Amino acid sequence: MVERTSASAGANGRAVTAERPEDIRNVVLVGHSGSGKTTLVEALAVATGAVIRAGRVEDGTSVSDYDDIEQRQHRSVQLSVVPMGWEGRKINLLDTPGYADFVGELRAGLRAADAALFVLSAAAGIEGVGGPTLALWEECAGVGMPRAIVLTHLDTARADFDDMTETCREILGGGKSESILPLHLPVYGAKGADGHRPVVGLIDLLTQHVYDYSSGEHLEMPASEEQREQLEEARNRLIEGIIAESEDETLMDRYISGEEIDLDTLVADLEKAVARGSFHPVLIAAPPPEGAKQGLGTVEILDLITSGFPTPAEHPVSATSAKGKSAPLVCDPGAPLAAEVIRTASDPYVGRMSLVRVFSGTLRADETVHVCGHGPTETANHDSDERIGAVSVPFGKQQRPLGQGIAGDIVCVTKLARAETGDTLSTKDSPLLIEPWSMPDPLLPIAIKAHSKADEDKLSQGLNRLVAEDPTVRLEQNPDTRQLVLWCLGEAHRDVALERLRSRFGVQVDTIEHKVALRETFAGSASGRGRHVKQSGGHGQYAICEIEVAPLPEGSGIEFVDKVVGGVVPRQFIPSVEKGVRAQALRGVAAGYPLVDVRVTLFDGKAHSVDSSDAAFQMAGALALREAASSAKISLLEPISEVLVVVTDEYVGAVLGDLSGRRGRVLGTEPIGRGGRTAIRAEVPELELSRYAVDLRSLAHGAATFARTYARHEPMPTQLAENMRAKNSD
Repeated sequence: MVERTSASAGANGRAVTAERPEDIRNVVLVGHSGSGKTTLVEALAVATGAVIRAGRVEDGTSVSDYDDIEQRQHRSVQLSVVPMGWEGRKINLLDTPGYADFVGELRAGLRAADAALFVLSAAAGIEGVGGPTLALWEECAGVGMPRAIVLTHLDTARADFDDMTETCREILGGGKSESILPLHLPVYGAKGADGHRPVVGLIDLLTQHVYDYSSGEHLEMPASEEQREQLEEARNRLIEGIIAESEDETLMDRYISGEEIDLDTLVADLEKAVARGSFHPVLIAAPPPEGAKQGLGTVEILDLITSGFPTPAEHPVSATSAKGKSAPLVCDPGAPLAAEVIRTASDPYVGRMSLVRVFSGTLRADETVHVCGHGPTETANHDSDERIGAVSVPFGKQQRPLGQGIAGDIVCVTKLARAETGDTLSTKDSPLLIEPWSMPDPLLPIAIKAHSKADEDKLSQGLNRLVAEDPTVRLEQNPDTRQLVLWCLGEAHRDVALERLRSRFGVQVDTIEHKVALRETFAGSASGRGRHVKQSGGHGQYAICEIEVAPLPEGSGIEFVDKVVGGVVPRQFIPSVEKGVRAQALRGVAAGYPLVDVRVTLFDGKAHSVDSSDAAFQMAGALALREAASSAKISLLEPISEVLVVVTDEYVGAVLGDLSGRRGRVLGTEPIGRGGRTAIRAEVPELELSRYAVDLRSLAHGAATFARTYARHEPMPTQLAENMRAKNSD
């Protein structure tokens, strides 16, 4: 077991360890960008002795944002794990990116954790709680994950503790406001020259003690009479909230009758309610002053994590056996191995490194495990046995040797060449499969090409490694536009993906304009004559065919009909005419886009006994189709997507106006869930959706999401079609 004094093991190069799953707490930090998650992680690391100053390890790098790209961009772009010890427990804090483009890393953190701290900036107000934060809160609620709220930035001019806690109750509480209540009230210091009053301590509502952090240390003292009067209303509300969630049904009656409920009972019921996920305490945090050990609220947060959050054994995950039977995994080091890869990365010296959450059994260094992956693509489905390398604990840029990872722990393993994010590791004799977590659909297309011939040779391998590391990147080789397309979650996600290709995999690519798969079709009937007659010495080329072209309903493709009579076109050359027609249809007849939804009827032609050939009639068929197109009106067809936008009510008008400006047709709107959100269904041309993932986020200030599915192709407006033809002819 990790003793409290051994928490400093993180600062002297030794890994923080635990011998039992009951001594482990896995906690993910969730919050919008700029809320202070990484600062909180570093403050907790200092408080536990995991590091000696401001979240820095021996090499001077951050314990959390240690990726080279993160250091250059000054923001978190990937999941990181910071282990520390407190009161005989090992705590794995999972710091997740707050920017919406990296929600895949956040989903991985949710899978690896057993509880969540929602870190919200009091200065951001309602903007920091609505939209994405509410969606993530409901996602955690859906899987029964215990949650607590940590308020930061209370020392800023716009911050108001009472207003922020009320906002959390209204938006996240969903009408059940007694389930979201503060455990402490802030104690403010004297006003500074700038007029701000710093938060220097906390008043515990249950014990009525003051925790003074003004000296940089956690000092406890009883509250004054004046402070007791100030906290009475909040204390009574907290006690009533705890009693409402108590499993003791007599407790409320005793409280209403005037009985004083003892402190130990209240604390025990509070911890049980938090562990069940039915009560969500609000806490306060601030970073420590320079040189100080304790940041405001760090001790209280650590105590809540160790005493109120559940152990890994209380958060079961199911797995499916080779026989198709699904059952919850047993969080026992002696049980069969079942673990999941929650993140994959490449190190220039070590090679591929896999961050793994062990759900059952023990993962030991140098043992052979079964790697099983499944997904929507062929490459995602694989089964293989691999020998793992070292097992270690990640800590900043360092990897601290561990030897093995027990059930409930999070460790890093090397040399898993085939394992990808979301894959299951199990024993060779009893292979298992854990259902991977859901990932958002990347909706921002980025067309790329190799920068040089040397890059072209490395491009395929680099892209495969990129997709293996980041499952929110989708790679597409579009057969219609012949473009290589990376689908990303946003511009920041795009920048990181391209930077990883360059710096980590040595592949330089150029971005090019993304093309939409347009189509052509005949707006009316037409006829054409294809004549291919050449004499050049020896055997010549002779083929003549006459066709009629008529439009067909959408989705019909190319239909070829033979109505030749009298053998004017020999039977052996009729397939040649069809082949030529189809080849020309694929190349297009007006603007270079594939021709679809027409019936081509061959009704006449001529042949030569010597000079006619398969190639000649293929050429004649193509010429006939082109001549028919020259005398007919050709419509350009553009793909139409059905779009579902979910947005908070205050931005519904802006979204509807924007969709109209994109030539969209709104099919309907309806309120959904709680929190004042509306679902908008519309049909929008795909030409107008290339940057919609970025534009919608800006338009709704991050409080909207959308999904799209292909609906059909339909004729493009005349003026726009003319512009597209002119653009292609340039």
